[in-house]
Amino acid sequence: MIKIDRVELRRVELPLVHRFQTSSHESRALEHILVTLTSSDGAVGWGEIASASGPYYSAETVDSCWAVAGSFLAPIVLGASWEHPSELAADMAKVRGNHFARAGFDAAAWALWSEQSGVPLAEALGGDRNRVEAGVSLGIEPTVDDLLEQVALRVADGYRRVKLKIAPGWDVTPVRAVRVAFPDLPLHVDANGAYPADEITVFRQLDELGLLMIEQPYAPRALVAHAALQAVLDTPLCLDESVEEVDDLTTALRLEAGRILNIKVSRMGGLTPAVRAHDLARSHSMPVWCGGMHEFGIGRAANVALSSLPGFTLPSDVSGSAKYYARDITTAPIVCTGGWVDVPTVPGLGYTPDVPFLTENTLTHQAIP
Repeated sequence: MIKIDRVELRRVELPLVHRFQTSSHESRALEHILVTLTSSDGAVGWGEIASASGPYYSAETVDSCWAVAGSFLAPIVLGASWEHPSELAADMAKVRGNHFARAGFDAAAWALWSEQSGVPLAEALGGDRNRVEAGVSLGIEPTVDDLLEQVALRVADGYRRVKLKIAPGWDVTPVRAVRVAFPDLPLHVDANGAYPADEITVFRQLDELGLLMIEQPYAPRALVAHAALQAVLDTPLCLDESVEEVDDLTTALRLEAGRILNIKVSRMGGLTPAVRAHDLARSHSMPVWCGGMHEFGIGRAANVALSSLPGFTLPSDVSGSAKYYARDITTAPIVCTGGWVDVPTVPGLGYTPDVPFLTENTLTHQAIP
């Protein structure tokens, strides 16, 4: 039985090595919240709340997660005794929504439990491979030439799939330019729900470019519109923001609103529901891959572990740390070699937080109690 005696929250900021722009906002630095759970026997588990600073990707922000984590989730975690992380996830489910905030606590519980159990996190989750295939996500650039330069850099790095962010006015032309320059590159696009539900022309044109998938063209709740679009395209649609709960996936499957699922630990509320989504998708022969939120090393390590599960048959956004940060918050960075990232084989998370570096970059720290 595990009982948590102490919760610590740290708001940490790191600069990005290259600006990142989506259809809604631009980032040059990221601020995430690290969660530390210390059990009554002194064991420690680390998790990461990787919410955006503004309410663009989802309704949650760093500020809202900080408030919910300290005022609502920490008291639940401190008051609970559990034998498996899924039990703690069930306790936290009484807090509605707030998936990003819950995800940090859930991942910390899994890291703690797997280390105490003497098994790697990937094995604890049900993973069955020792390395995972890595893709990379590229933002909107000032010019098409700038975009082509970024793609060339990542192809040279060995990434096995490139995702391009698109938005109204930045879609067919840049994507076609990348396809012409890299005719054999596994390529997909992500709109982050930026297009109105009656927009079809852009996606018919993109359908001709040999893409792996078109991700989240319409708003999150527009599942009927996604189903109608999928029915007229050969390219698979991939759902991201539309699936926050496993029940959302059940609805999407019934509507045939997409053929691929992006599973994000943060969006779904942690590793526990992410594994459930993987299992449901696999039972319906729906390919999945692990998306990212520019996580620091702690959250990225959890993504690597999740990506080792058998249903993750497409390259995941588990890019090496160096793609985003000059220095990550773990003592050893996550490394992508030839398009692959090794899955740790030691008990627990597999990466050690660099506490002195963390301390230097911590904006706010809270210990409870």
